[in-house]
Amino acid sequence: MDFAFIFIAFLAGLTVKLVGLPPLIGFLTAGFILNFLGYQAAPSLQAIADLGITLMLFTIGLKLNYRDLIKPEVWVGSTLHTLLWVALVTSTFVFLTALGVGYFSYIDLTTSALLAFALSFSSTVCIVKILEENGEIKTRHGKVAVGILVMQDIFAVIFLVIATGKVPSLWALALFLLFFAKPIWSIILDKAGHGELLPLTGFLLAIGAYELFELVGVKGDLGALVVGMLIASHVKSTELSKSLMSFKDLFLIGFFLSIGFTALPNLEMVLTALALCLLLPFKFGLFFSIFTKLRLRVRTGYLSSLVLGNYSEFGLIVTALMVNMGLLDKHWLVILALSVSFSFLFTAFGYRSSHQQYNKIKDNLKRFEHPLRLKDDIFAQPQNVRVLVIGMGRVGKGAYLALKNVLKDSVWGMDADPTRIRKLQKKDMQVFVGDGEDADFWENFDLRQTDIVMLAVPSVEDISNITRQLRNAHFQGTVASIARYEDEIELLQKAGADKVFNFFTEAGSGFAEESLQMLALSSKSKPNHQ
Repeated sequence: MDFAFIFIAFLAGLTVKLVGLPPLIGFLTAGFILNFLGYQAAPSLQAIADLGITLMLFTIGLKLNYRDLIKPEVWVGSTLHTLLWVALVTSTFVFLTALGVGYFSYIDLTTSALLAFALSFSSTVCIVKILEENGEIKTRHGKVAVGILVMQDIFAVIFLVIATGKVPSLWALALFLLFFAKPIWSIILDKAGHGELLPLTGFLLAIGAYELFELVGVKGDLGALVVGMLIASHVKSTELSKSLMSFKDLFLIGFFLSIGFTALPNLEMVLTALALCLLLPFKFGLFFSIFTKLRLRVRTGYLSSLVLGNYSEFGLIVTALMVNMGLLDKHWLVILALSVSFSFLFTAFGYRSSHQQYNKIKDNLKRFEHPLRLKDDIFAQPQNVRVLVIGMGRVGKGAYLALKNVLKDSVWGMDADPTRIRKLQKKDMQVFVGDGEDADFWENFDLRQTDIVMLAVPSVEDISNITRQLRNAHFQGTVASIARYEDEIELLQKAGADKVFNFFTEAGSGFAEESLQMLALSSKSKPNHQ
């Protein structure tokens, strides 16, 4: 990649971060700036972008449970949304064609339906990036959103087979044998250790899966996702995902830059793209209506719909295919690229304050909630909760076990990830599923018996939101939280935390204290030589 690409991407990403926006918005902007300055996208840029998407789908698979895909809210929700959206948007485009509006004057019914289908997808890259940055990939609404994205990926495979006539070979049936290869994955990951060989193993598995699926005529990205799902149950899946995170984020910069190199727009293209973005509230509303009809809680439906309310990079693939087939003018590729970019901006802006938005309008939204709750949406209310540890990762679990030795059964742990909770329950730990950022959860949770809430979640934004929810629920006890960096301590104290522990400093202090205690015991046990 040309140094100018890296330099302008850095400046744009840093600029938007300074004003409190996700850097991906800056990377998108950098692509258009480079295009305007006369730079051309090198083949290596597209290769980097493709690698970023492959790694991203592989890491999604590492966090995904296939059981989440067979739930009605996922497969029924995604299917219904696609069908209703295509019908609604096709009708809108036909109406605009009849009126002779701009670029819509030159498209027919078939082309309108294909364009509507291209716009039905939501962006995997944008959504997963936002959910990961907010630490919500394993929350209820995060899992629903990711499940919808996976179903849309399946629709994409079916479409490409029909549109291109590229039918998978008979050898594709042999891919089912991958389900029986679990012992092989386990041996490879166990032998890879914890050093530099682990991320290299991740690259090998992700790219190998991509090439294997492509070899038999199936979409390669789907292969990376499937193999990631097969490895998800391994004890090192979380460590593998973390080891790939920086690589994935770096390569995805290539994807965001590549969108800007599609073409330079004129004013009419920009206005048409903005007009297409006027459909995004309908996309949100359609998702929300379907989710609530399928008995999801309104909060889950609202947050899932909000993050899914954008257009997808796959829409560019569909549009490019239509241009190559002579169904569309090449100008539509620019229009779709702009629409996708604008929709990323709207999602990034809109989702930043999603929890605050819900808290303000939840009373109005409650009237859409189904009276019957799904099993996953029933709140737990444990008894005798003197200390509650929120976030049962390595830090949270360590705090829980240390307190458990002293306070016995009055210590409970809570996490938004049901899979993690089930594993801990099998170890006879007092834990339950709950989303600390869920205002409805705290309204139904009895905090009168709780003296201390310890927040051990990775994101400082999540800790701040949970602290505010606790204070809004009139919690009178002590809120203790962790911070990774010094500049996060003041932010958490402003949010209402009573005590903030610097993760690295406190870990070092604790290690030193334990060492001194052992040293004292060792000295006492030695015979006193005269």
